Amino acid sequence: MPEYPTALGASTRDTITLLGQDLARDVMGTVSFGELAFWLATQRRPGKGETRVFEAVLAALADHGFTPTAIVTRLTYLSAPDSVQGALAAGLLGGGSRFLGVTEDCGRFLHAVLADRQLPLDDAGWDELALEVVTTEREARRFIPGLGHHVHKDGDPRTPRLFELAREEGCFGAHLSLFAAIGRVHPRVLGKTLPLNGAGACGAALADLGLPLELLRGFALLARTAGLIGQLAEELRNPVANDIFLSVDLNNVPVPPDPNPEAQPG
Repeated sequence: MPEYPTALGASTRDTITLLGQDLARDVMGTVSFGELAFWLATQRRPGKGETRVFEAVLAALADHGFTPTAIVTRLTYLSAPDSVQGALAAGLLGGGSRFLGVTEDCGRFLHAVLADRQLPLDDAGWDELALEVVTTEREARRFIPGLGHHVHKDGDPRTPRLFELAREEGCFGAHLSLFAAIGRVHPRVLGKTLPLNGAGACGAALADLGLPLELLRGFALLARTAGLIGQLAEELRNPVANDIFLSVDLNNVPVPPDPNPEAQPG
């Protein structure tokens, strides 16, 4: 018979093991969910400081109001109240380059800049590197992930708090250092000041914790799952999805087709 080795969950008739621990005796009631999520992804148990920063990231990404992911979750539940999983999945599928995906995009971007490079020793060195990065991206007409926010134009309140927590716990590494420097120097190049958004700060913090870059969006989705459950719970208590639906359905205006010759077949 083939073997499929795993360090994750495994069961016998009498026990369940997880990460080499007895699930019932050593994990349940002992390990927080955030700590467990970190442990599952890295297969090493995080320190208290790492857990604090990681759980702060999860809190920062859990919910941000009536975003498209929240609206589509409520609307899907309106259409299929028998499918909570469908409503949650609909919201999670909307996690992309504009909402939630910035977390991974920013972490990957910062990591690519830092790869095979000698790290600066002080803020002046970080500012010099950040100036080079911002100038390069501006000349290439590319946006820097994590720079700017459609609501918090004067500063995202999550960002300084994450910086503070990471410094307190000794988890303020190269990714956060570069991200902070980008925040300081970009006005010299762009001619305007943009906020460092919380999703980008979360990506930098997760990268500094050594979490797999390929999974950073997964952690954002993990956090948002809790927020979407909250959206559904509020929809049950105070429904608004039908009003959202009717506001479109009752106010659509029929117009003649606008044929696009380039889109016609043949």
